[in-house]
Amino acid sequence: MVRDGYFYGFGFLAAAVVVGLVTGNWVWAVLPVLLACFFLWFFRDPQRTVPAGAGLVVSPADGKVTEIARIQTAEGERIRLSIFLSVFDVHVNRSPIAGNVRDVRYQKGKHLNALDPQSALNEQNVVTVRGEDGVVTFSQIAGILARRIIFRPQIGEFVERGQRIGLIKFGSRVNLVLPGNAQLRVSLGQRVKGGESVIAAIQPQQDEPSLDVLAESFA
Repeated sequence: MVRDGYFYGFGFLAAAVVVGLVTGNWVWAVLPVLLACFFLWFFRDPQRTVPAGAGLVVSPADGKVTEIARIQTAEGERIRLSIFLSVFDVHVNRSPIAGNVRDVRYQKGKHLNALDPQSALNEQNVVTVRGEDGVVTFSQIAGILARRIIFRPQIGEFVERGQRIGLIKFGSRVNLVLPGNAQLRVSLGQRVKGGESVIAAIQPQQDEPSLDVLAESFA
């Protein structure tokens, strides 16, 4: 479980005890107990079996694939995917590939519904990872309820495929930009699991795309 789960969960349990003792009516403690159970469940962090294999890209989050699009950039064709996380999904994020964190950019923004295509204007954290087979950029995007984005690795740090790298609290969205030669392993509307579901397989890149171009692909 994520540490935040203990903070919220035990906090509401303590509040339930206080409410019951002060009012003398334990019925009033039901609501904070239910909230405690919800937060302990929401911040769950299940173990995942990370697939092995050259060039595999795993999902950075649990959720539903809501967009698959080929986009044109100054560096050539890229593939963009979006994964929507509802309040019922695990919100721990994982690295899609093994490699070095090349860039981390926090962008202030709105808090629109993460299902809205305009949510690309929301508050977000854009991360670029350079692996042996190419560059993958993913964006942790806040939603209506999400007010905090956590990303733990530092620039230059090596991350493993499927490694826990942070989370987005409550409803949110994660976008990915993959090399244009990536072979997709998912379809629109499919549900995926962070660190476990294979999103795509990519071939080694001959040149390194510009980090600025990849980051702008989320606009």
